[in-house]
Amino acid sequence: MTISVLLADDQAMVRKGLRFILEDQPDITVVAEAADGAEAIALARRLRPDVCLVDIRMPRLDGVEVTRALAGPGVPDPLRVIVVTTFDLDEYVYGALRGGAAGFVLKDAGPALLAEAVRAAHAGDVLVSPSVTVRLLRHLTATAPPPSRAPARPLSERETEVVRAVARGRTNQEIAAELFISLSTVKSHLSGIQAKLGVRNRGQIAAWAWENGVARPR
Repeated sequence: MTISVLLADDQAMVRKGLRFILEDQPDITVVAEAADGAEAIALARRLRPDVCLVDIRMPRLDGVEVTRALAGPGVPDPLRVIVVTTFDLDEYVYGALRGGAAGFVLKDAGPALLAEAVRAAHAGDVLVSPSVTVRLLRHLTATAPPPSRAPARPLSERETEVVRAVARGRTNQEIAAELFISLSTVKSHLSGIQAKLGVRNRGQIAAWAWENGVARPR
């Protein structure tokens, strides 16, 4: 199965580089490019690619606004959006995750991690650049506001462990290995967590964990 990708970045050279990296993979193809946020939304809604790779800073609409429009809580049939960022834009990445992003990577993350992020998003996982995760967690735990909302029902100890792993960008397979549980058990826990938190994807689980001080940097 080939994964279709939409690229959105206001710099033509960056789009060219991303296209080259992704189309070098046998299972990924770039179906469209957008030079600004409004164009990205229009193309994504028309073509419905498997994954949208979106720059955080673009003309007309930025990556956070694009994410909310394509994957936000009010979207009936959300798309999978990966936000591309730099070290200096952590607050925007946090906003994108709260808006439904399926993950985020650095522009200099390297070809292997970029391709893996696309595959993870397509599979329903979230891949987060590890260095960004630690930086973001430190920032949020140092400046965290009071908890935004309590879950409808309390999380179990195991569910809390899964939430922390999700917030660190772990895949289902990695969570299963870390907690010595089966992959199906991880998926069952995630389903229960989403129901309790009132969220619908892993990115929003991670955002809730950071916002409420559940996740801590290691």
